[in-house]
Amino acid sequence: MKFLRLLLMGLASTLLQIAQAQAKPFLINCGYNSSTDVDNRNWVGDLTFGNNFTLSFPGIIASTTTVNEESGYQSLYRTARIFNMTSYYNFSVFSGNYCIRLHFYPFSFENFNVNESVFDVTANELKLVSKFNVPGEISWKNMKSNLVVASLVKEYFLNVSSNELNIEFVPNSGSFAFVNAIEVIPVGGNLFVDLVNKVGSNGLKTSLSMNDRGIETMYRLNVGGHGLNSSEDQGLWRKWESDEKFVFSLNAATTISNASNISYVSSNDSLIAPLMVYETARMMTNSEVVEKRFNVSWRFDVDPNFDYLVRLHFCELLYDRANERVFRIYINNKTAAENYDVFLRAGGTNKAYHEDYADLVPQQVDTLWLQLGPDLSTTASGTDALLNGVEIFKLSRNWNLAHASERITGEEGLSDKQPEKGLWEAIGVGGVSVVTISIVCTLFFFCIQKKKATSVKENPPGWHPLFLHETMGSTTDARVSKLPVTNIVPSASNRIGRRFALSEIRAATRNFDESLVIGTGGFGKVYKGEIEEGNMVAIKRAHPQSEQGLAEFETEIEMLSKLRHRHLVSMIGYCEEQQEMILVYEYMANGTLRSHLYGSALSALTWKQRVEACIGAARGLHYLHTGAERGIIHRDVKTTNILLDENFVAKMADFGLSKDGPAFDHTHVSTAVKGSFGYLDPEYFRRQQLTQKSDVYSFGVVLFEVVCARPVINPSLPKDQINLAEWSLRWQRQRSLETIVDPRLEGAYSLESLKKFGEIAEKCLADEGKNRPTMGEVLWHLEYVLQLNEAYKRSGDQESFGSSELGFADLSFGLPHIIEQVDDACSKPLNIKENAVESIGEDHCLEDTIRVVDCSQLVNPQGREGGRTPIPNI
Repeated sequence: MKFLRLLLMGLASTLLQIAQAQAKPFLINCGYNSSTDVDNRNWVGDLTFGNNFTLSFPGIIASTTTVNEESGYQSLYRTARIFNMTSYYNFSVFSGNYCIRLHFYPFSFENFNVNESVFDVTANELKLVSKFNVPGEISWKNMKSNLVVASLVKEYFLNVSSNELNIEFVPNSGSFAFVNAIEVIPVGGNLFVDLVNKVGSNGLKTSLSMNDRGIETMYRLNVGGHGLNSSEDQGLWRKWESDEKFVFSLNAATTISNASNISYVSSNDSLIAPLMVYETARMMTNSEVVEKRFNVSWRFDVDPNFDYLVRLHFCELLYDRANERVFRIYINNKTAAENYDVFLRAGGTNKAYHEDYADLVPQQVDTLWLQLGPDLSTTASGTDALLNGVEIFKLSRNWNLAHASERITGEEGLSDKQPEKGLWEAIGVGGVSVVTISIVCTLFFFCIQKKKATSVKENPPGWHPLFLHETMGSTTDARVSKLPVTNIVPSASNRIGRRFALSEIRAATRNFDESLVIGTGGFGKVYKGEIEEGNMVAIKRAHPQSEQGLAEFETEIEMLSKLRHRHLVSMIGYCEEQQEMILVYEYMANGTLRSHLYGSALSALTWKQRVEACIGAARGLHYLHTGAERGIIHRDVKTTNILLDENFVAKMADFGLSKDGPAFDHTHVSTAVKGSFGYLDPEYFRRQQLTQKSDVYSFGVVLFEVVCARPVINPSLPKDQINLAEWSLRWQRQRSLETIVDPRLEGAYSLESLKKFGEIAEKCLADEGKNRPTMGEVLWHLEYVLQLNEAYKRSGDQESFGSSELGFADLSFGLPHIIEQVDDACSKPLNIKENAVESIGEDHCLEDTIRVVDCSQLVNPQGREGGRTPIPNI
């Protein structure tokens, strides 16, 4: 009996030790022989093995005296354990869920160069990393996130079904593995639930069980606030970064904070995130900077072909009732949630909770987008979105989390060959490379010398070809000092405009006399000039600090060299001497459309003149969209880029941001977002996918601007009137657009024509591009609006006048393809004596389903005069 009692006591003691080990985390300082306190926790050196963990192969102990890291873990990073053969740490644990963190601080030790360290890590058969190179991973992270860190922490979650956890390090052949510190933390509660929201499934749930999948933490961000150290998250000692470096545009939102009376919706949520995460947030309220129709966006670089769990943390900090802030959540350009009301879901203000969403990032995609934006389908008074925190987790596939890294810094980092052989191969390749580079450099040197000699003969002293200059300015949101020739410069032979000497430009503008300035924009000042016996021109000169630069200058020349239409402003020529960037256009006597709507002392345009100006601009845009093989997208449609000549004929201008349309087998052009706030297509802003329908959206804003004669963004107005598109759409949907019409029109217009005009604008502003009309359809309906107004003026009984008077029912936008007549845009010689262009007949124009005019074969046009492209009579 005594023996049995002792046996039971011994068993109980053993179970107690195991239970205590399971209840407390394992904090291992690798390569160290005693314990140390770091971030208020006690870390044990792995040289003092106990009953709770063992090391299969000791490897080599490495140390350094210099640690260039200010993360709080400096003392841990002074030592490391190096494995030149397979080895593993074995931890005695209870079954359950665990968080594993591996700390890497690369430093060279004796003959071990960490740049050449390549290895795999596995935890209980779950592959964590494969062909892993720590310096390469750190460099990649610094580059992608604009961070400056010297260490790397990899965090994982997995379920342990046995009483053992093995973390195995497997170096590549001829290489080695290393680790500085290891954390194994038991995870209680429901950190990850079994069912989560599936993105794009209209509320359906998908299974997520930690029993079946391992999880890697990719990002953990405190949105709107500063980063949090692990000691500030004592639940799981997690580190939270600031989200600033991941926000697509910091100007798209503002931050708010509230540190009082915040509590969790559920007591189980206390493990999910510390309350400090919920004390700050970003929300969309800075209407002075960006339209509230746009989304706040975060961009994350991820590994392709994995499922991802996106955890969003919410806490309403301002509103004290429901329906004040309702928005949509988009993940990877798919709708994750509609009509999302944080107050309603939390059940009050200052109530913290989280929401989980799962989605697949397919092969060939390495970016995950998170976007929050207003839900315009709701009747909620608020249009802002809000987010307090975000976490992104990668889910294993076939018990594998590894994505073979291509960020190896060593030349033979991924080689399975013996090091000696790899060394000689590297020397051989290096020798051949040196010889090859020497030959290429020699040839390049002779070519440059020859080119310089030719340049001196062809060009006057001090003049350099434009494409060898540095940029004088920079593009919007992408400021660069130099651009590669291959990226921005079309062949000079493609230019058909006249090359002006700088002396001619100075003479035309009286040495850039300020009294001749007729406009100022992002590119620079525009001067009124006179050339060749009284011919008036507009001369646009780039300012050295302009927001636009060489790329836009070359794009403008390239586009206008191949475009000719009565409703596009003609480029006569350009000047690129002495690092000047100057464009010469036909002179538009009546300036911009905007100047005739508001902001100047000019007399107001009549309703007919406004509609005709819109028709002219629509014709120009329709020609852009259909007159070339792939079409051209203007990308900056606004009233300051619609100019009026002496007869008030409208023409589209400023093609510096224009892009060729998508190829035949593509639906869009993927490109950085550029344009003007107030006019930007929110779908383009959200997805970075440019289409012709982006121009249509911008043109819809122009139409409402023509009706209301006010700026598209006016922060001085009441909150619900700041954004013209939102404000006018509300009135239009109530079929009360006449309430906000420019009072200077004084009712001198047909209500029927205004109604149709508003319907066109409303269609153009559809949230999704697929629901917007084409420019051809918009043009057709604008012609109809004009005829309605003309018939109204001729009608004696204006009260009963309607579209039926013209024999029309209510027209929809489902129109057949428009057949245009050929205009006479190229039927007259140009009105400049030097290098006058011969008259071009109709047989030089393209003819297809849509017949348009293309005069890109002209040799050296310096101006033009032509007819119009009429729509068939209705």
